[in-house]
Amino acid sequence: MKKILPPLIALAFASPAAAQSIVVVTAPQTDSQVLPVAYAELKAGENQAAVDKLTGESTLDKRDPSRLINLGTAYARLGRTAEAAAAYDAAIGSPIRYDVELASGRYVDSRWAARMALANLEQGRPLLALAR
Repeated sequence: MKKILPPLIALAFASPAAAQSIVVVTAPQTDSQVLPVAYAELKAGENQAAVDKLTGESTLDKRDPSRLINLGTAYARLGRTAEAAAAYDAAIGSPIRYDVELASGRYVDSRWAARMALANLEQGRPLLALAR
């Protein structure tokens, strides 16, 4: 726990965007393909554009946890907390599961990332980290 706490504290105070979001970059890809999970939009603070991209037509499965976590983050940033919670819940219950990349470059289980995002949303705390 002592090894994890300082980096999380540093990320929480790094910037306003970093303090408010868990954003998924992608899952490990053998072919170096980047998933279309609206990372650039979220990083730029273009939250409505991220919602539009994540709810529109995509080659990515609608149940994909990366898509759902980032959708929840975009909704949370827009103040749409009920929709954010629903997206995080869907990521937790998704039959698709893998490790997702966070801002630190660390990979964590997609359900863990979604649970932490939901818990922090419900408690009004900043979410863990902005992904790169």
